[in-house]
Amino acid sequence: MDDTDPIRIRKGGAGDIPAIIGLLDGAVAWLVARGRTGQWGSTPWSELPRAVAMVERYVTTGEPWIAEIDGVVVGTLTLTDGPGGDTIPRAGEPERYVHILAADHGRFAGRGVGRALLAHAAQETRRQGVSLLRVDCYAGDDGKLVAYYESNGFTAAEPFTGPDGSWPGQVLARRV
Repeated sequence: MDDTDPIRIRKGGAGDIPAIIGLLDGAVAWLVARGRTGQWGSTPWSELPRAVAMVERYVTTGEPWIAEIDGVVVGTLTLTDGPGGDTIPRAGEPERYVHILAADHGRFAGRGVGRALLAHAAQETRRQGVSLLRVDCYAGDDGKLVAYYESNGFTAAEPFTGPDGSWPGQVLARRV
């Protein structure tokens, strides 16, 4: 496996849940190593029953997508028809919503895995005859995550605060 191996995106399923949880655990470790615990804290998702249940719910009721390089799972996202939960209102039109975007930053940093998954989400949204793709993210610290989504064609829509009042968030939208 080298830096020229292509990223392949395939439809995921319930059998991919352990790999998805592994990617999320890796993302937490990567963030913690950089002192960035505001987004997801410092506890691996695999140790948080509510987080595991959320992943299971999104993967089994939504459209999970898995990015692979040379057969190795390197990223994931799941599309649904809305934000889920009570914190963010649904759009006033059909939409696809990105959940649990994660990539393996340890071994595959700089390979464009997240960008490839977001581009695929836009293509899939358009293929389904829907013109609105939305996502929400952590908007704290230095705002790098919001800027990342903006660099992928999203525009900041509305800010929000997490259910406990301590997590600053941003909803972003992209017309496809």
